Amino acid sequence: MPVAELRDLERELHRFQLRVGFAGAVVLGAFALLFARFFYLQVVQHATYASRAEDNRIAIVPVAPNRGLIMDRNGVVLARNVSAYTLEIFPAKVDDLERTIRELGEVIEVQARDRSRFRKLLTDTKNADSLPIRTRLTDEEVARFAANRYRFPGVEIKARLFRQYPEGDTASHVLGHIGRISVRDRERLEELGVEDEYHGTDFIGKAGIEASYQQELHGTAGIEQVEVDAGGRGLRTLARTPALPGNNLTLTLDVRLQQVAEAGFGARRGALVAIEPQTGAVLALVSKPNFDPNLFVDGIDSAQWDALNGSPDRPLTNRAIAGLYPPGSTFKPFMALAALELGKRTPRSTIFDPGYYVFGDRRFRDSKPGGHGTVDLYKSIVVSSDTFYYQLANDLGIDAIAGFMQQFGFGARTGIDLEGESTGVLPSPEWKMKRFRRPEQQKWYPGETISIGIGQGYNAYTPVQLALAVATLANQGAMRRPHLVGQIDNLRTGDRRAIDPALIRRLPLQREHLEFVTHAMAGVNKEGTGARVFSGAPYTSAGKTGTAQVVGMKQNEKYDERRVTERLRDHSLFIAFAPVENPRIALAVLVENGGFGARAAAPIARAVLDYYLLGKLPASMEKPAPVDESDELESD
Repeated sequence: MPVAELRDLERELHRFQLRVGFAGAVVLGAFALLFARFFYLQVVQHATYASRAEDNRIAIVPVAPNRGLIMDRNGVVLARNVSAYTLEIFPAKVDDLERTIRELGEVIEVQARDRSRFRKLLTDTKNADSLPIRTRLTDEEVARFAANRYRFPGVEIKARLFRQYPEGDTASHVLGHIGRISVRDRERLEELGVEDEYHGTDFIGKAGIEASYQQELHGTAGIEQVEVDAGGRGLRTLARTPALPGNNLTLTLDVRLQQVAEAGFGARRGALVAIEPQTGAVLALVSKPNFDPNLFVDGIDSAQWDALNGSPDRPLTNRAIAGLYPPGSTFKPFMALAALELGKRTPRSTIFDPGYYVFGDRRFRDSKPGGHGTVDLYKSIVVSSDTFYYQLANDLGIDAIAGFMQQFGFGARTGIDLEGESTGVLPSPEWKMKRFRRPEQQKWYPGETISIGIGQGYNAYTPVQLALAVATLANQGAMRRPHLVGQIDNLRTGDRRAIDPALIRRLPLQREHLEFVTHAMAGVNKEGTGARVFSGAPYTSAGKTGTAQVVGMKQNEKYDERRVTERLRDHSLFIAFAPVENPRIALAVLVENGGFGARAAAPIARAVLDYYLLGKLPASMEKPAPVDESDELESD
């Protein structure tokens, strides 16, 4: 073999050995680095990563508190909690929601309304950990899902407490309802600085007492340390800080009285508020039609929501605190009191009522054709003479009327412990300036004052405002703030906190003037427009009927109820308090489109007073006995 060839082989071998040596050094260096990293992690950082591993094994689970109970004044439970199993989907852990729901339906019945409700919750509730697809599972359904659980990652069965309203739709506008916490609710909780208290809580009060006393009812969330497996499922509880239950509320409401009042309306629309004059305690608060708050507990489905929200009867509107209505002739006792207090009339003042009042070139008609003849202040209330109050309104003037009526709370929120109360409209030149934009609309015309005197025109008040005014009259001018919660019980400490009756103001009224108006209102139920309804009552009551126009009539045009569609007919009103000697209850009743006050509203008031004062239940309130419309005393 030539020498040159041998030298080439040695050179190539040397190069190979160098490459092998370099590769070996790289491998050894890599292993050295790995060993160093392992040493660092396993030895140097052992304590840190051991702690993290322990944290991954333990999940911190918030525990929602038990919501407080709501009871009436006699201890009847109106809102409570019941436990049940819920099938819940964790949207973030499910790849295909539609397929999962479809396959769940093969194991557990999932109806169309369940799917609809789930989609609504998915849209309305952002960033929710889990949402229910089925609630209140039976034991058989729980067992069936447990056997198929492996097929449904991201689906769990949870034990939940559900709100329940045992009396159904009774007092629904008082109690309100709960609903899932929305994004807007979360923002509100953050503004109040209480968002930390709601970890683990899915529901919040949305209306009524459930909303206005949310913080009292909610309680304080607890915490559980739960050992979980690799799939995130709980194995056992390691530690627990129990949740603290919310406070129980005892209402001033008498639920049986409430049921009597609601039954009196039957299928008609309207409102009733009954108040204890000496304390401001609300004994009954009715808004018809009402709704079943149980529909909202699981999350109301779209069809039910549309039916409630789109109904022309507006069952979700609390007419008692948010509905605005002209008071009609129930305004007249307050006008009479204003006339006495301001020196514009005396008890012996009289006018001749020909059945109309002429102001300028306009004739204002009385409700009774031909009028009532000679009318003094007492008779003006008893027979409800419009002509008397047309003239009185003109003599008083709008400024004096507004200033006096403001004392009784007309045109101002009462402060009742419910959200959503309307202010109402107490007409005045100042109000008109703010209400309208065009200069010609802002001017107050003297003719507008005339209709104000009989509770028409721009007058618009809530039933609770009217009830408060009547209660103030019955309580000799002492105005107590109306309230629905009478006592708050703290289950954690055992403390009981009674709600003190707050005095809003004491009106500077002369006792003889109050007694005169009360005497005249008692005459209404003895010999006047309410006499037929209160015939045979074993107690003495003071009252006033009222009829409020829904649409204005042309001058000299006679109103004919039979020619007007039902929703454009006059409203029926009645105010009362009893017993006259020592008033224990004052109330205001409104029946929408019910016509004469003596025909629709007064029988409801009679039934409520009979039950509250005598314990007498009505045989039937569905069809109140009609009042003879030909009776000359039926004009309001």
